[in-house]
Amino acid sequence: VGDKVMVLARSGLWQEVVNVPASQTFLMPEGMSFEEAAALLVNYITAYMILFDFGNLRPNQSVLIHMAAGGVGTAAIQLCKTVENVTIFGTASASKHDSLKERGVTHPIDYRTMDYAEEVRKISPKGVDIVLDPLGGSDTSKAFNLLKPMGKLITYGVANLLTGQKKNLMAMAKTWWNQFSINALQLLHHNKAVCGYHLGYMDEEYELVGGVVAKLINLYSQGKIKPKIDSVWPFDQVADAMRQMQEKKNVGKVILVPEAPKEESKKEEN
Repeated sequence: VGDKVMVLARSGLWQEVVNVPASQTFLMPEGMSFEEAAALLVNYITAYMILFDFGNLRPNQSVLIHMAAGGVGTAAIQLCKTVENVTIFGTASASKHDSLKERGVTHPIDYRTMDYAEEVRKISPKGVDIVLDPLGGSDTSKAFNLLKPMGKLITYGVANLLTGQKKNLMAMAKTWWNQFSINALQLLHHNKAVCGYHLGYMDEEYELVGGVVAKLINLYSQGKIKPKIDSVWPFDQVADAMRQMQEKKNVGKVILVPEAPKEESKKEEN
């Protein structure tokens, strides 16, 4: 009772009070803010397990990170920096490239104006060792083709299904139709791996997830990882918070809190 904890839950966290099983709570380390705690678990567990458990990231390898300025992307960049001499390719809109370079992205690529596969090939003709794919659709095929021999593609989302403010059924159908498909025999000839990851279906894997969280807390305490908070919004400004992401303005996590941050409240009082 009274412990400050981070929680994992599939949904229902946009509330002032929530119930979660004790097994899905983790003690916050010394010095961590609640905003950082909110930004840590989902993104960093996902990035860690993709890069190290599936990806087996090692020194001198190369990684392609899509949506590199988002939550998982930011976490993946920081985790890549804990391994020696990893080359990071990161896709993001041009306005975010300077920020990405500061954070350690070797080659930022503007996916809006360039073919990212061509850009990767110009720098690394053989491709990359690991691709993190949150996009789905035809981008998964491009990712598979960008892998070096013994490369690994980890797909963990289908962002291409979300095309704008309203559901575009034609675009969704096209993404579904273009979804990458390969059989075991074809994999045999390519010497490549395809992995799927979804943290939401790890509900019962307490020891596995708990072990990853322990490693992440250790890295945080050493100063090797630190959640990047883009902005903090009270519940009554949720529409503005969502717009921040929809317009692709955020670098790092957009956080919701029940009430306006205290600093703002103090400014208003003064």
